Amino acid sequence: MNETLTKTRTTELDDPSMDSVPRIGRTMTRMRMMTGRRLIGRLAIQSVAPDLELSHLDVLDAVRRAQANGEATVGAIAETLRIDPSRASRVVSDMVGRNVLRREASQADARRIVVVMTPVGQNLLAEIQAQKLAFVSEVVRDWPQEEIDTFSRLFEKFIGGYETIFLSRDKDTPG
Repeated sequence: MNETLTKTRTTELDDPSMDSVPRIGRTMTRMRMMTGRRLIGRLAIQSVAPDLELSHLDVLDAVRRAQANGEATVGAIAETLRIDPSRASRVVSDMVGRNVLRREASQADARRIVVVMTPVGQNLLAEIQAQKLAFVSEVVRDWPQEEIDTFSRLFEKFIGGYETIFLSRDKDTPG
């Protein structure tokens, strides 16, 4: 299968007659299939916390994003992950029991409980980042620096546009 994938990839890259927008669409599908396997997350879990599950990483990332914008609550985690608040609460409780997260009173409103990362959670996030950077570095290791720089700017621009459209349409989509 890897040989077939490599032949397909090489053929697509070498064919100048292929229309660019459909090529991007096909490439996005291939990337989704690979990222859906969650290799980077599984490697990070294996290295740092073998007893965790991928859903724990999703919650950890939701906490990281919520903390960047203020405080992380179970409701914010549920909304970010588009899961039921009771499911988010169960996963958070499990992660508190594993010392990845902890609950504490909000600094803004002591009546509210927020979720924060423990040092174990911070180490796990650092390991995920290290795995991701190592993986990307391996992918582009033979690229000229100019191509890496150009791709990074264009990929960021593409994802920014994708995210803008996604967020504008996602709010109207159930589930």
